[in-house]
Amino acid sequence: MEENAAHIESASAWGQALAAVALVGALSGGFWWLAKTSAAEESEPKPATCSAEETPAPKGKRLTGARLCEALNRPDLAALLGTPTEIAKTASGSDGSFGSRGGKKIATPQAQVEFETYTVTLSATYDGLPVTGSEALLGSDARPQKVLGRPGVLYSTRTISISFRLDGGDADSGPGVPARALTVAQDAKDRGGSVDVTLWRADGAVPDDAVLLRVAERVLQTLPGWTSRD
Repeated sequence: MEENAAHIESASAWGQALAAVALVGALSGGFWWLAKTSAAEESEPKPATCSAEETPAPKGKRLTGARLCEALNRPDLAALLGTPTEIAKTASGSDGSFGSRGGKKIATPQAQVEFETYTVTLSATYDGLPVTGSEALLGSDARPQKVLGRPGVLYSTRTISISFRLDGGDADSGPGVPARALTVAQDAKDRGGSVDVTLWRADGAVPDDAVLLRVAERVLQTLPGWTSRD
C-alpha cells in the first residue's frame, strides 16, 4: 500500500509539474500574441483627425473651419476619391476672412484633408453674392453645374506653390498644380454666399470632374443646416 501511495504521489507531482509548465507556456504565448498585436497596431498609421475648434463658434448658421473639417474628413472620403486604400495624412480647419471695399470683413472658413494622391478643400464664403452668373469671372472654361438642386459653377484653378529659403530669406511663391473647383450656392434660391469644393492631385494631373462631383454631392448635404437653406 505504501508503495502504491508513493507511485500515486509521484504521478500526482509529475501531473502538477506538467500542468504548471503548460500554464506557463500558455501565458507566455498569450503575452507574446498581445505584444505582437499591440506592436502591429502601433506600427499601422492612423487616419488624421480634425483639430478641436479653438475659436468661439459664430452666432447664427455660419459654418466654421472645424465644422467644415468634420464634414469633409469622413471615413469614406478615400473611397469617394477612388483611392480606398489610402488614409488621410492631414486634416485641418481654419477661420479666415478678407476685407471688402466698404471695410466689412467677409468670413471665409476652410477645411483641408490631404491624402497621398489627392488633396481636398471645403470652404464657405459669406460675401452675399449670388453664384449664378459668376462663371464669367472664373475663367474661360467655367460652366454652370447644378448640384443637389442648387446653382453651381465648375471651373479650373491652380494651387499656389510656396518655397522657403534655407538662408532665411524671403519665401518664393508661384503657380502650383492644376485643380478643379466647384462653387455652389448656399441656398436653392441663390440669395448670396457660396460653398466651394476644390480638388487637386499630387502628381500634377488634372483631376477628373466625376470624382469632384461625387465628393461634393456626398459632403455638401452633410453640412449643418444644409437641408434647411432652401
